[in-house]
This record gives sequence, C-alpha cells and structure tokens, in this order.
Amino acid sequence: MKSLLTLALLASTAFSADYSRVIFADDFSAEGFGPRWGHYKSSSVVKSGVLVGITAPTSDHSAVDNIKFDGEKDLQVSVKFRFTSDKAKSFNVWFDDKNYKGSHAGHICQATISPTGVNLADAKTGGFDLSGGLYERKKANQLTEDEKKMLATKQKRFPAKLALSEWHTLIVTTEGDTLRVSIDGKEAGAFSSHGITHDTKSLVSLTTNAVDVEYDDFSIKAAAK
Repeated sequence: MKSLLTLALLASTAFSADYSRVIFADDFSAEGFGPRWGHYKSSSVVKSGVLVGITAPTSDHSAVDNIKFDGEKDLQVSVKFRFTSDKAKSFNVWFDDKNYKGSHAGHICQATISPTGVNLADAKTGGFDLSGGLYERKKANQLTEDEKKMLATKQKRFPAKLALSEWHTLIVTTEGDTLRVSIDGKEAGAFSSHGITHDTKSLVSLTTNAVDVEYDDFSIKAAAK
C-alpha cells in the first residue's frame, strides 16, 4: 500500500511550482496520533496503519483532524484515501489561517472530494466571508439573489468517478490564486479566485463527512524559497 507514494511523486510533476520543503508527513505506522496533530469534534483514530476518519453520531460538526505550522502562501498536500462504504459522503482538505479574522474559522480555501465529484472553493472571499454579515445571512438562508450569484462564482465543481474501497492518491496545491487537484496522477480540476492568494495559510485539515473514509501517507509541502 505504501508503494503508491511513488504515484504521488509522479503526479506532483504536473504542477509547475517546486514543492520541495516538507512541512509535515505521517504514514500512520506509529500507534495513535503523533503530538503535532490537532482535532476539533473528532472521533477519528489511527488503526492498522491508517487514519480512520470518524464523526461521532451525536456531533454537530464533521470530524476535523489538522496540522498547524508557520504560515506559507503556496502549499501542496498529498494523501491517499479510500471510501470504505456508501456511508462515506465526502471529505475536505482545508487551508486555513487561524490568525485571520475576516472569515469564519480563518477558512481560506478548500477542496471537497466525494465518490462522484471534486468541488474547489474560495472560502475567504466566498461563503465564509464575515464582511458585511455575508456569512451570517448565508447561515440564515437570507441571501439576496445577487449574493447567491456572487457566491456561485467562488467555487467550481468537477465530475469524478471513484470506486468504493479502492485506494486513490490525491494531491491538492495552492499556487498563487489557483487551487488545483489531481487524483491518481490525472488532473481532476483547477479553480482560480483571489482569496486563494492568501499569504499565510498556516493550518491544513482533513474533515471527514461523516464516516468511512480512511487516509494514509499524508504530507504537507511548501514551495521552494
């Protein structure tokens, strides 16, 4: 299973930036989570060499397992994943800056992966933007038609077909204003939006919606200086 790291390395050559500085890597071969891992409303566990993403049935938020680091502009996240049953709806790779107060939870941008599609979104200037009460109106389902049209420009969905129970290799990069995804060495989607340019992305998380997603060979790399 670990040999698929080779595939991830090959896929990374599709991106023009040189993501050679390793910020963090974990193959989950140790027992339990290492000390750098943080969690929010997560019941996830490390078991049999993989991270098993678990949202508790009583939780009001999907399970978040994250890594903090000094802020970087351009990043590359690589992870192997599989949906182990049809209970697995999706998972997110989030890029955040917890020191940034202009968006809810410091959200900057995200890639959402499901068995049927990839969704890429600018959260900073999109649906999590706190300026002018936008985020609160969105939560309350009180957006104007113009606001709905604006938010539609802050994300883009791409179709995919990912077999359940099979391992796949995901690479997500931020490069300037562009968020780009490859799956199993093939580009699955790219989306450009101003918020993605945020200079100090300092937290990456895996968010499991809601259960039955497993992860392996997780790494975060920064662009070469």
